Amino acid sequence: MEILSGLLTHRFPVSGVEVNVFLPPLVAFVISFFTSLAGLSGAFLLMPFQVSVLNYATPSASGTNLVYNIVAIPGGVYRFFIEGRMLWPLSAVVISGTVPGSLAGFYARAYLLNDADLFRLFSGLVLLYISWRTASDIFVKRASVLPGRDTEPVSDFSHVLSIRSADIHSVRFDFQGRSYSFSVPGLAAVSFCVGIVGGAYGVGGGAIIAPFCMAIYGLPVYAVAGAALFSTFITSIAGALFYAAAPVSQGISTSPDLALGALFGAGGFLGIYFGARCQKHIPERPIKTLIFIVLAVTGAAYVAGYFV
Repeated sequence: MEILSGLLTHRFPVSGVEVNVFLPPLVAFVISFFTSLAGLSGAFLLMPFQVSVLNYATPSASGTNLVYNIVAIPGGVYRFFIEGRMLWPLSAVVISGTVPGSLAGFYARAYLLNDADLFRLFSGLVLLYISWRTASDIFVKRASVLPGRDTEPVSDFSHVLSIRSADIHSVRFDFQGRSYSFSVPGLAAVSFCVGIVGGAYGVGGGAIIAPFCMAIYGLPVYAVAGAALFSTFITSIAGALFYAAAPVSQGISTSPDLALGALFGAGGFLGIYFGARCQKHIPERPIKTLIFIVLAVTGAAYVAGYFV
């Protein structure tokens, strides 16, 4: 058994990580299956695994996380697309902000968050913020801007997204017999800030923007999920290129570990695909509650660990 374990253990030269080759895709599959139920790629939880389990906390780890997104996300996007649940205007607005923001986030990671302990603190604060946004959507009933927005979703999932109007001011759409809307300038501005945080953390921004859309604009998770995944995919491509090619001072390693990222991505691809297939059969509240618990516990542990 020890001989077999040794044969399956591989050292990745870029990151210096030495691990059983089956562990990264297995972990990524489990994480991405559950997080994709809420339209999240799972990269925000994969980072704690890299930092705490693999002891991989350099700026290169953030780039590797983005490689995971690039490999993992297409399967889920495809499922949402063929089911008619891709809100393209939402993706476009988010991408317009997160892509330029991710460049600023890259340099913040390379120069300001290069220290592993400081990055753990930053990671904990990001996770706690996402958990707070998720909790606010679970437990706080916000006033409805459009009729019927704050009622429980119906059980018929046969309806596809229908765009009512889309311009530079706002987007309105119908889903399952109800109307929803969001502000284009407001969401673009938020997306730029999200891009900075996502670029530094290595998540592409979907993990932050999806809870925001659900909590602030009251958009249903079933409508946000596909758009959040697609915008994360595009932003991750841009972010990975920044980490691979953007100029930095000598001695700072930012190049992603492509082999490790691809292994994570292989498991994530399957997890997101099956998660996207199962999402419409699972009630919204349990999805959000599960993600809130994981986020809150992980984030609190990171923040507390920095000060202990």
